[in-house]
Amino acid sequence: MDRSELDALLSTPVLRLLEQLTAEPSTPDTLALVTSLRKKGHPPGVVAAVVNQLSLRHKARGKFGDFASRMLFTKNGLEQATRLAVSSHHAGRFHRAGLTFLVDAGCGIGGDALACAGLGLTVRAIEQDPVTASLAAYNLAPFDGVEVLQGLAEEVEWSGADALWCDPARRSGSIRLSKPEDWSPRLDWVFDKATTLPTGIKLAPGMDRGLIPEGMEAQWVSYSGSVAEMVLWSGPLARENTTRSALVMSSRGVAELTGAADSTDADTGELGDYLIEPDGAVIRARLIGDLARTHGGVMLDQSIAYFSTKSPVHTPLAQCFRIHEVVPYNLTRVKDVVKRAHLGSLEIKKRGIDVDPGELRTHLSLTGEGEMTLILTRHRGKRVAILAAREDLPRENETGANQER
Repeated sequence: MDRSELDALLSTPVLRLLEQLTAEPSTPDTLALVTSLRKKGHPPGVVAAVVNQLSLRHKARGKFGDFASRMLFTKNGLEQATRLAVSSHHAGRFHRAGLTFLVDAGCGIGGDALACAGLGLTVRAIEQDPVTASLAAYNLAPFDGVEVLQGLAEEVEWSGADALWCDPARRSGSIRLSKPEDWSPRLDWVFDKATTLPTGIKLAPGMDRGLIPEGMEAQWVSYSGSVAEMVLWSGPLARENTTRSALVMSSRGVAELTGAADSTDADTGELGDYLIEPDGAVIRARLIGDLARTHGGVMLDQSIAYFSTKSPVHTPLAQCFRIHEVVPYNLTRVKDVVKRAHLGSLEIKKRGIDVDPGELRTHLSLTGEGEMTLILTRHRGKRVAILAAREDLPRENETGANQER
């Protein structure tokens, strides 16, 4: 979005038009909407801005819910924004720590600041890009105690703040910046601030773990099965005796696993009745062994992120499969196992074994009505095929929090 499009979008008549169209019960076909707006005499620039925002608001509902209906976005800003469900958890840390005045350095379109302001924190939001800063100011306007400043975090006024949230910009246009010294603000500058202010730093989940400063809590966050981010917490925002944590949020509930250090693997052992697949956040946090021991599980192999238990494991931190049959992996045995199961649908998962699931599927006959999962992996160094059925999380746990340590 350039400055001229922004100016057109922020004019009172255009905002009124956008609100009117957003409030309509159904979104009309784009071509029909463009034609209708042009016939009513709206300039092409206005039409383009309104239609673009309607499309972005529709996409944003998945991240911001009802808040999306009064927010303004850019495509990149929406893609990079933290989901409100996640940012609300982050804001809760600041609130529980008794912090009241937050600087949001690199606020983007204002998603994280919105969650903090919603809990009553005073927020000074800083954004380098002028257009994005203007959108953030609009999005945060309904909240008292929030100001948005355009500029570099290293150069704006910090007086009065008792906490910092930072999501360093890791792109320059369409180019991803791989070196932390090229980010804005620079990562070393943020780390230095974190020694004097309680700080939360949002980073990519695959960031080099060797860069994590000693004494910080590193938290990997998973949303709907995908690891979305890693957050580093300092000072009172970092929990005592916790250096690694995994926060998992899904339709099956919310759960968190914490540890004082990287977990050592559980012992390997014989397969029980269930195979457990830890969530990606647990794997990233290297807490697989802790989760396995919590549920009396044994690892399938020291290099494989699966474990097995005698009883079902019901937690959002992992997926649970009831084992029906295990055979040594070869095409003939796998074809026979699948055929005898009379399946109509087959999910194929693999870990630690070089197999192309798509190519394998062409050799399998599905002529029944059942639904199962074929898990191709290693057990104590040997390749195996495990036919299993997913275990549903009990209904009473589907939306409840589950804290495991």
